[in-house]
Amino acid sequence: MNDRIPFTEIAAPASSAAKRHVDSGLHTRSFTGLYRNLRIGFAGALFALFFSTAWLTWNGRQAVLWDLGSSKFHIFGATFWPQDFILLSALLIICAFGLFAITVYAGRVWCGYSCPQSTWTWLFMWCEKVSEGDRNQRIKLAAAPWSLEKLARRALKHSLWLAIGLLTGLTFVGYFTPIRPLAAELLTLQLGGVALFWVLFFTAATYINAGLLREAVCLHMCPYARFQSVMFDKDTLAVAYDPRRGETRGPRKKGSDAHAQGLGDCIDCTMCVQVCPTGIDIRDGLQMACIGCAACIDACDGVMDKMGYARGLIGYKSEHSLQGGTTHWLRPRLLGYAAALVVMIGALVVALQQRPMVSLDVIKDRGLFRENAQGQIENIYLLKVINKTESTQRYHLRLLDADGFTLQGKTEFIIPAGEMSELPVSVAMLAERPTSSSQTLSFEVQDSDEPAVRSVAQSRFVAPMNR
Repeated sequence: MNDRIPFTEIAAPASSAAKRHVDSGLHTRSFTGLYRNLRIGFAGALFALFFSTAWLTWNGRQAVLWDLGSSKFHIFGATFWPQDFILLSALLIICAFGLFAITVYAGRVWCGYSCPQSTWTWLFMWCEKVSEGDRNQRIKLAAAPWSLEKLARRALKHSLWLAIGLLTGLTFVGYFTPIRPLAAELLTLQLGGVALFWVLFFTAATYINAGLLREAVCLHMCPYARFQSVMFDKDTLAVAYDPRRGETRGPRKKGSDAHAQGLGDCIDCTMCVQVCPTGIDIRDGLQMACIGCAACIDACDGVMDKMGYARGLIGYKSEHSLQGGTTHWLRPRLLGYAAALVVMIGALVVALQQRPMVSLDVIKDRGLFRENAQGQIENIYLLKVINKTESTQRYHLRLLDADGFTLQGKTEFIIPAGEMSELPVSVAMLAERPTSSSQTLSFEVQDSDEPAVRSVAQSRFVAPMNR
């Protein structure tokens, strides 16, 4: 039996206030309410985190920097190398399972409150209100012929959008290139090359996505809307209209006996439609275009307050609750996701704690072997040793369980914090006649001060059999 909520995309009726206007795009109405305040709080935290973190310093360097040129990733006191990418993969898997779990519980709250597309779109809509006025003023401005006032208002709006886009592009690139010199070069118009291209690219992407495309990104470009129904069940909370209470819709005066007129609590004011950033009518049922932002809940609750009705005509409801049943909060699917999250987070914490703070890679020279001055068979190796700690370390190099072989080259060396050193060494075979044409050698690099910090890597030793 299929217990999933079916998703159907329903076009808004012709009388809906969601229709587009001559300048394209939706004109949303301003509103207030609990969920709007929550969204502003989440957005403020996201903006503060995104725009400020790039400027933080740690031990004389940028605190968070993905240095692609050096293949090093600095995150506060930790330095990660390409060898640690498995940890990044684990973190992404944890984020995915977290998204699945929250979707099972409360639908698309990620889209409505934390998604960068939604967050930046709400900011651009605020800029639109500042420059062009509220909804009715924007509609009149869009329909009016071009004039100096209209040109000035449009220029102000697009200037604000471009300024935010430029700041966003600069900050984003600043996580991959040191942001202080990047900002200085941009302000002095000396920025060029690859950095300038990417700053302009992300400026344009922000301007187009949050300013021009807006809801089209959520409707046509975001894959999340397409597969969210797989994770919904009858107990998933989603923004929904209660038709048992709201129907039949119709206008009425405050204080009138609506039930005597055969009317429900919905006064058909279309406020829920006018505030929707994707232009849908939530009264038509659960739709793919709904991003769960709860703007319609705030708008409807405000109308209910004015009419003297109870709040909650539109709210976060499950299919069970809409049918008069009880929402089951603890259910197998949700518990399964929660258990998987706990296990994966625990495994990641353990992996981070046990991450080796020294890394060793051994690369054998492409030449098979050579004979040295003593007549011994010799192989050449290049050792790459990475100090993953935040302080300079002294290391010792040796061969493990290598009777009949001798290591020649530098065996004591110092590597600065977060740096990599390349060491050419050779290994000579002491026996005159090899027992095999290819043998395995184990190289060990060990911290001289902390013997527990060590790394082992293997390679092959090649010798001629007919010597």
